[in-house]
Amino acid sequence: MRKLETKTIVVASHNAGKIAEIADLIGPFGFSAKSAAELQFAEPEETGTTFEENAAIKAQASAQASGLPALSDDSGLVVDALDGNPGVYTANWAELEDGTRNFDMAMQKVETALAERGATQPQQRTARFVSVLCLAWPDGHTEFFRGEVEGTVVWPPRGKKGFGYDPVFQPQGYDTTFGEMSAEEKHGWKPGDPEALSHRARAFKLFVEHCLEA
Repeated sequence: MRKLETKTIVVASHNAGKIAEIADLIGPFGFSAKSAAELQFAEPEETGTTFEENAAIKAQASAQASGLPALSDDSGLVVDALDGNPGVYTANWAELEDGTRNFDMAMQKVETALAERGATQPQQRTARFVSVLCLAWPDGHTEFFRGEVEGTVVWPPRGKKGFGYDPVFQPQGYDTTFGEMSAEEKHGWKPGDPEALSHRARAFKLFVEHCLEA
């Protein structure tokens, strides 16, 4: 593992929700960070078929454009009864013809697909959120950190917090969805905490352990 020896990085994302969560996570470490959206970098086409491939595409694009290390996230909802879909195509399920995204529509697509397969009981609706963080350097070196959180797809959606599919994902051991949780409860991990809840926080914990801590 290569250690990150600078506190200046680029958050390789154009997704406001992801940028906000990563900003919350890196805040305690004193990073100076701007997002790819702020820097007006072109959004690369995500042509990978795995979370790792798409995370690398985004991180490497920002590292090359900025000359700085770049941290990206590729994440998605993996539903067992749907053969792992939407998976790496989680954002695609929300896309409209004009290029914008509607996650209310995307959540309805997931529910319709589950209903078509007769998956009406909680034990038939198991799923997990997956996050892969990629840290890329301008010389092409990359490191990957994968976090997963198990749960169940619920319906109807509950909560207006978070973003994306959060209102239909109830993590294992909780009575609330990610959409009903505060930012602190969902992804509020900091050094010294033994556990992290969200998939992104779990991936970030690994990033800290391998790239920041001595």
